Amino acid sequence: MHNSSHHHLPIHRTVLDNGITVLCVENRAADIIAARLFLRAGTRWETREKAGLASLLSNLMTKGTERWSAVEIAEKVESVGASLGADATTDYFLMSLKTVSSDFAAILTLAGELLRSPSFPEAEIDLERFLVLQSIRSQQEQPFNVAYQHLREAMYPNHPYGVSSLGTEETVTQITREDLQHYHQTYFRPDNLVVSLSGCIDPEVAVRLVTEVLGDWEIPATPLPQLRDRAIAPNPSQQINPQPTQQSIVMLGYLTPSVQNEDYIPLKLLNTYLGNGLSSRLFVELREKRGLAYDVSAFYPTRLEQSLFVAYMGTAPENTAIALEGLHTEVTRLCHTPLTPEELQAIKNKLLGQYALGKQTNAEIAQTYGWYETLGLGINFDTHFQEAVRTITAQTLQQAAQRHFNNSPYLSLVGPEEAITQASLPL
Repeated sequence: MHNSSHHHLPIHRTVLDNGITVLCVENRAADIIAARLFLRAGTRWETREKAGLASLLSNLMTKGTERWSAVEIAEKVESVGASLGADATTDYFLMSLKTVSSDFAAILTLAGELLRSPSFPEAEIDLERFLVLQSIRSQQEQPFNVAYQHLREAMYPNHPYGVSSLGTEETVTQITREDLQHYHQTYFRPDNLVVSLSGCIDPEVAVRLVTEVLGDWEIPATPLPQLRDRAIAPNPSQQINPQPTQQSIVMLGYLTPSVQNEDYIPLKLLNTYLGNGLSSRLFVELREKRGLAYDVSAFYPTRLEQSLFVAYMGTAPENTAIALEGLHTEVTRLCHTPLTPEELQAIKNKLLGQYALGKQTNAEIAQTYGWYETLGLGINFDTHFQEAVRTITAQTLQQAAQRHFNNSPYLSLVGPEEAITQASLPL
């Protein structure tokens, strides 16, 4: 297992008797240890009626245990200058901590207690719910978020990916303390946990510490619920949402495969080519050359189930129709015009360079390996990803584009009524 930016720091992997996977990279560059505790839980494991549950839970993880109040927990962390927080995404739940080496055992012990016995005080639930509702309302005032929300709802009609991880006003209002406790009891268990460490620590010491803190956590008698992949049939539609905004948001979406699919890495390269940075195709063609875009980009998130590939633009309302045509043209062009050798090499260099830069700190190293392990890709995916990027051909990219961009896209438009009702694509 090599990591060129860190002079081949090896990664150690151990599975404890109670099913906890422990990953450790010993990195003596600074007297710091970072840990990422991943659980296979998150938006994907919610029901539509309880959307936002995992996110609300993550806000409450540091707000009280059977022994400590929110203030006492904050004081324990801040008094030693450490950081400790929790977060929920579509495909995993995460607790993150970082300390100087001498405080690591104490803060890991605290994190273990937060993970195992959060108390969900009613007053804290009410406060966090209020804050989440404020966030949801502020997102509804941002045209980009409105467009993306409508796009996702259209693409994932009966799937948790169709809703923001924050949930909706309706669902968040309905979440109860019992819901939080039930979700916690169901998914927070040792055989569903990956502990990924990086920093100034010997791997054997790391395993011993994790065993001391979490080794007595027993696997519940009930089996862990297994989610089936819910296949989504493409059904492209046009979402038109008039709003009196300063600019129009034009968004195209394509259903694309999960991280397990062979097209995952080709699509990451196509995303880099189209939408990554000031030298990207969309930026150069639509903003630099034609002056159409205030903001233009593409993204393709890594997902355990079917993902989506999105190209979007913010433009002056009077340019909505021409912007839509320009975006669509650039995406479909990938199906019939192969990249030149120079273009291919440039995006490989860019993607691999960004990949290396995203793995510099202990926190980033712990995140990368823990994430791969949690997604079921395994820690060797780090090497596999880089080698696959280097060897991919322009033909492979073109074939991936033909498989995913040849059909009609989903379309989401937000902007002044007159401007957006005139813009459409032949479906």
